[in-house]
Amino acid sequence: MLRLLTAYSPLRLPSTGGSARRRSAAAAAGTITMRDRSKNRKPTQRGRYLSTEAIQAVQSLKRAALRSGSAASAAAAVEPKLRRLLKADMVAVFRELAAQGEALLALQVFDEIRKEHWYRPRLLWYVDLVTVLASKGLQSEVDKACSYLKREQLEPDTEGFNLLLKALLDAGFTQLAMDCFRLMKLWDSDPDRITYTTLIKGLESVGKMELCAGIQLEAENDYGSLDFLDEVEIKEACTSSS
Repeated sequence: MLRLLTAYSPLRLPSTGGSARRRSAAAAAGTITMRDRSKNRKPTQRGRYLSTEAIQAVQSLKRAALRSGSAASAAAAVEPKLRRLLKADMVAVFRELAAQGEALLALQVFDEIRKEHWYRPRLLWYVDLVTVLASKGLQSEVDKACSYLKREQLEPDTEGFNLLLKALLDAGFTQLAMDCFRLMKLWDSDPDRITYTTLIKGLESVGKMELCAGIQLEAENDYGSLDFLDEVEIKEACTSSS
């Protein structure tokens, strides 16, 4: 009887278990959690996030280059670290340096890549390398990269060669562009309209009219006319006006 009265007594304090749980849940809902910013890092090169190891290698190379004043010394200083990187990370370091305009460092890392047992040439790596070297006007280094390319055996890649030709012509490396055009056909990468348009307009812009006439003749043999050049000009005009 006493237990029954106590259970229904108005003086009995209500249980605090439910309210405590509700306060705890509310507090948890209101808690702000901070995420590690490194997990939100945007990709800094095409199609890939840089790993922590790759980021550290890029930073180490740039610091070493600043200290020594030489890309070769910088690469030698961090060579052990480079060689410990996975294949994908080593390639990522090279492409990131090229994207950042670190031309000489990119060349040094590319030299290390070519020594690796897993190395298989890819034309787009050469496009990245030649583009950054040419943009800095590094004639001897561009020559070196193209000499590597001439000794490779690559799969047909017309689009890749188009990018390479444009990079060389934009930087004024006319003869190297012509060499790569011949190499393109040697590797069965058939020139398309973009190839001929890039070459003809590039050669015209630097006054190489004799070379340009030869390319025009080849284009006519392949396509029967050069009407596609006017089509490209019209398309470019429409794009710029819009």
